[in-house]
Amino acid sequence: MNIATEALATPDMYRLLVGGVTPRPIAWISTVSEGGVHNIAPYSFFSVASVTPPVLSYTQVNPRTGSDKDTLRNLLHNQECVVHIVSSASLEKMNQSCAGLPPEKSEFDFADIASVESKVVMPLSVADAPVRYECRLREVKRIGDRAGAGSMVLLDVVSVFVSDDLYQDGNIDQQALGSVGKMGGDFYSFTKELTALTRP
Repeated sequence: MNIATEALATPDMYRLLVGGVTPRPIAWISTVSEGGVHNIAPYSFFSVASVTPPVLSYTQVNPRTGSDKDTLRNLLHNQECVVHIVSSASLEKMNQSCAGLPPEKSEFDFADIASVESKVVMPLSVADAPVRYECRLREVKRIGDRAGAGSMVLLDVVSVFVSDDLYQDGNIDQQALGSVGKMGGDFYSFTKELTALTRP
């Protein structure tokens, strides 16, 4: 079946994109608001944009209101965040942090997420996250301003934390990381079974 995109409503297009572009890594991003509220929310439109300099990217899909979500609004205010890699151990709390709380409520409190002070930036870090990247805002690329349009956010990585039990000779132990990927709908994928192939 071939489907013409111009004939699709936004929700239908969304389902075709997130149902096929899988699995997607999840950026669990903590920020702090102008009023000092520590927020955290997951984004599965997430990747590495550059190595030198080290830059991560995530995309906010504009909500129905067309306004920015708390994460981007906070980033534009204080320019800092922490990107956490979601493991199977933190999946439930990450899912709880998806709740549509008002900006003055903290997902850290709502989902009972243990936190620690970050090394370089103001936002809190998730205490048991196996890998986290402390970042500063580099640029926001607006693809559109209506509901469903994307705002791509580029983040300069200023500090990297890797749990001691995962850090081996400059590498992150992939067998032990246990990262989680996002599928379509409410589905997630797990990295319990890995296959290594030598490149030709």
